Amino acid sequence: MIFIFLYYIIINVIGLALMATDKGRAKRKEWRIKESTLWSVSLIGGALGSYIGMRLYRHKTKHTSFKVGLPLLVSLHFGLVLYLAVF
Repeated sequence: MIFIFLYYIIINVIGLALMATDKGRAKRKEWRIKESTLWSVSLIGGALGSYIGMRLYRHKTKHTSFKVGLPLLVSLHFGLVLYLAVF
């Protein structure tokens, strides 16, 4: 269980950092992090960090897929962790 907890902490910090980095690059008109990369990190457990980054940095907030998809993934991941904790 400790491994799962540490994994989720690390992957969510990565998700948050990717959103912050992409927002900074967008402001400076530099090359950007692919949306597929942002989604991949979110799918493997970093959805909460990505969602916090989206809200904190106001990044990808106009994209319906991010506005709807990230909260759904957060719910899915919470359910998965709860299931793993119980069983």
